[in-house]
Amino acid sequence: MDIAITNRLSFKQARLIVLIGFVLGSSLSLLQIAIDYASEDASIDREIHSLLQISHNPASRIAYNIDGELAQELTSGLLHSPAVVGARLVDNNNVVLAAVSRPVSQSRYRIASDFLFGNSRDFEDRLFLDHLPNDTIGTLHVKVDTFAFGSHFLQRAEITLLNGFVRSLLFAAILMALFYFTLTKPLTKLIGALSANDPRSPTQQPLPYPRGHEKDEIGVLVTVANRQFESVAIEFGRRRDAENRLTEHLNELENIVSARTLELKNSNTRLSQSNEELQIARSTALDMANARSAFLAHMSHEIRTPLNGLLGMLALSLDGPLSAEQRQQLLIAHDSGKVLVELLNDILDLSKFDAGQLELERIPFDLGTLIEDTANLLSQNAAPSVELTCLIDPRFPAMVLGDPTRVRQIVSNLLSNALKFTRVGRVDMRLSQHEGNVRIEVCDTGIGIAQDAQAKIFQPFTQAEAAITRQFGGTGLGLTLTHNLCEAMKGRLSIESQSGVGSRFMADLPLPAHAAAPIWPLLNGRIVVVSKANSGLVELLNQLLPAWGIDYQLVAALDGQPEVSADLLITDCPECLIDVRNATPVPILLVTAYGNFMASGQVTALAPLHQQARPLGRLSLHQTLSRILRPESQLDNDRLQREQHLKHRARILLVEDNPVNQLVAKGMLGKLGCEVVISGHGGEALEALAHDEFDLVLMDCNMPVMNGYEAARLIRLNPKWAELPIIALTANAMPEEREHCKAAGMSDYLAKPFHREELLSLLDEWIPVAQTQ
Repeated sequence: MDIAITNRLSFKQARLIVLIGFVLGSSLSLLQIAIDYASEDASIDREIHSLLQISHNPASRIAYNIDGELAQELTSGLLHSPAVVGARLVDNNNVVLAAVSRPVSQSRYRIASDFLFGNSRDFEDRLFLDHLPNDTIGTLHVKVDTFAFGSHFLQRAEITLLNGFVRSLLFAAILMALFYFTLTKPLTKLIGALSANDPRSPTQQPLPYPRGHEKDEIGVLVTVANRQFESVAIEFGRRRDAENRLTEHLNELENIVSARTLELKNSNTRLSQSNEELQIARSTALDMANARSAFLAHMSHEIRTPLNGLLGMLALSLDGPLSAEQRQQLLIAHDSGKVLVELLNDILDLSKFDAGQLELERIPFDLGTLIEDTANLLSQNAAPSVELTCLIDPRFPAMVLGDPTRVRQIVSNLLSNALKFTRVGRVDMRLSQHEGNVRIEVCDTGIGIAQDAQAKIFQPFTQAEAAITRQFGGTGLGLTLTHNLCEAMKGRLSIESQSGVGSRFMADLPLPAHAAAPIWPLLNGRIVVVSKANSGLVELLNQLLPAWGIDYQLVAALDGQPEVSADLLITDCPECLIDVRNATPVPILLVTAYGNFMASGQVTALAPLHQQARPLGRLSLHQTLSRILRPESQLDNDRLQREQHLKHRARILLVEDNPVNQLVAKGMLGKLGCEVVISGHGGEALEALAHDEFDLVLMDCNMPVMNGYEAARLIRLNPKWAELPIIALTANAMPEEREHCKAAGMSDYLAKPFHREELLSLLDEWIPVAQTQ
């Protein structure tokens, strides 16, 4: 096998050594030249100073005698030195006695010499007499051409570099020859012997040892290669035996595979039949799911439509003159209807969770007011001996971002659950910020939940014990829905409870702050609070009164107390009112349970007496305190402004086919100060709009002749009605209904049955009060 000379080991080894030797030799040569340069540079000054020292005495006598002829001879004699190119002798008056010069010599080394030693050098020798060394009688100036010295230095340096280069080449040739005979040639023979062997042959001929290399690395390489040849031959024999056995196994496997293939064909046939059955089952399940959604939507519409009429008529009846017994009966019927609506909402929401159709809004809303309003609505469910209190952190933001409808469901379910299972003690709603989240906390002193039952209370239609369902009622959907809503909002619902002691439910929700905490107007006055130290009223007032600038004092009772000096007295003890009135003539604010207001005769006897139901809201309490502690004239002005804002003098087109719902909506709108025109279907609505002007349209969705969707689309086609607000009235509470209404061009959505407060909120949003004046 022929190897190029540049690839041979001998060449590579010689090249490496020559390179190292060349670098080392060049470095030593350069060091030698540098030493020679320093010596040559010093010799220039040394020789010229020697020349000046020889000429010093004659030049001094010539300068003393001012002999121009001798001065000329002296300077001419200095030019005989090869390095001197100019000489000048002057006396002590700077009179030139003699001056001579000659041109510098030129050579190819001139540039290098001038670079190293300079072009020329000037020397001066101060002339004086031996007995007067301090008196200068003249100066001898000598100009030296350094090339006389530099040319010799450069010639020596050239010879030094050439000698080093020739030595490196000769050294490389000798090393290459040595490496070739000692390393490359034996390896070449070894490679030739390896190439002569047939790699396909199971047996390989052993390699011969090169002469003189039996004990060195090449000999070890030959030994190892021969051992490998022997191992390969042995392994080749083993593999041949294994191949023979493998062939026998393959024949056996072919028979097994044939049998298994037949079995797989049979299995595939059975699997295909199973897949067809699963496909049929899947189609059946999808049809059932679609049928369930359609059933829920239909049942929602069919149930909510009569419920809307029922609750609306009851609400209108409650606004009229009634006896106490009639009002109580109607209130019971109205509350029962609301419970039915809440149950229907819970069932629909659970179905949305199962179908993955629940959608969450992200809008700013006042969570503190939402909690107080919800607690106020549910306070009628509290037992007479249960104190319901809303405790909101004064630093809590005025607005947060989230879904107010779903948060209201969470608050309502937790509070309803606490009120249902608490017959005595306290139920507290607490609102604060905890670890970056909003914490809604409901604490009660009710029956509590055993530790083993806490894990299953979040399951639908489940309560802690069967006896609880019989004793307290309920479907077991509230906590399940609340748990699912918290998880849907990326929050967490946790519980701490002990049987017979009470429960504490905590909903931690990621609701970011949208507006800073509210700043309440400061009030002036001194208040005395008559209540138990551990009551919810005391805890609430401890939070609010200092922040409002009010000085207050807590007393357990006024028996034996001297006359109280205060602007207002607050108490939650109706039994001690007579003692309180006897102790002080100041106004009294009585905080009672829902529906336990005192009769007018008692109020007159205890005047000035003001009453407010639990739970105390921040706004209502602040307004009450302002009314009591501020002048009457200012309060009358505030009252007139509020009454003016309660009326909406707007023209409303009500499109509704159900006579009962027509009466309900017209009654509610009439009490809000609106003028109502009724149409039975979409076609009549279009005719009414063509002949009259309206501020808002309330549009039922499902009607004969022309439904609300088609009517809304036709209204939007007319540019004249492009900005007219259209509010959908529908009994379908499924999530896709809202999108369906928006797609038809409707502005907003109101689900049946609706309350007057919801209707008023929509009027406030779509018909500003200033527009209706």
